[in-house]
Amino acid sequence: MTNHLFTGIDVGSTTTKIVFLEHGRLIAYEIAPTGADSRRTVDALLAAALGHCGRRRDEIAAAVSTGYGRRRVEFASRNISEITANALGVRMLLENAQQPRTVIDIGGQDSKVIALDDDGILRDFAMNDKCAARTGRFLEVMARTMEVELCELGGLSLQASGVLPINSLCTVFAESEVISLLAHGEDISNIIAGMHASVAKRVGALVRKVGVREPACFTGGPALNAGLHAALERELGVRLAIPTHPQLAAACGAAMLASEERL
Repeated sequence: MTNHLFTGIDVGSTTTKIVFLEHGRLIAYEIAPTGADSRRTVDALLAAALGHCGRRRDEIAAAVSTGYGRRRVEFASRNISEITANALGVRMLLENAQQPRTVIDIGGQDSKVIALDDDGILRDFAMNDKCAARTGRFLEVMARTMEVELCELGGLSLQASGVLPINSLCTVFAESEVISLLAHGEDISNIIAGMHASVAKRVGALVRKVGVREPACFTGGPALNAGLHAALERELGVRLAIPTHPQLAAACGAAMLASEERL
């Protein structure tokens, strides 16, 4: 019996994602903090995903890894860059929507902008991986400082009556700005709106290095933040599609490559 189960593993700086594809369809996925031991995290997610879809490890036809810790996934037959993985993954996750020409991905500790040609082939890219400012980690730090859940940021910012600018590029100094604003009794929704605007401005500068062509889409865990989504659209002046499960784009791209290599 031929196995048709293909695995993609995205070992990111903050979270690890694992997906299973069968006949080109996503049938199971798991997400967890990467932690100090990424190999143990991958093994735990693999076991959980297999359990959820009632499969065995020997039913996996092929596996491809991506992300910062991709080389630590011992059972992967190949590892690929996050740029390639994201470019492939959005093709599947956007399903019947028009395929993008620009992909904006905000990860735990970096931001990436990917330009694709009319055939969906990588044309250019820009990446900020030198500083965690204005990344998913930045949002986590700010949420903790304001004592709100990360998942609440989007809804709160949409309630803002104004935008309080956050000027510091450094996460540590930006945190100090937020603490000062809170101490002066400023509305937390307006602070969050300013935080999202600062992220959008920094990511927008990265986008302009490669140019933005529509259709455009937004991937990564922060794409689930409605306030940040809206701020990015305002900054760039374009509509940004959000694919199904935007945080799984790279893992799905890795799984797609695994399946294509076995055809």
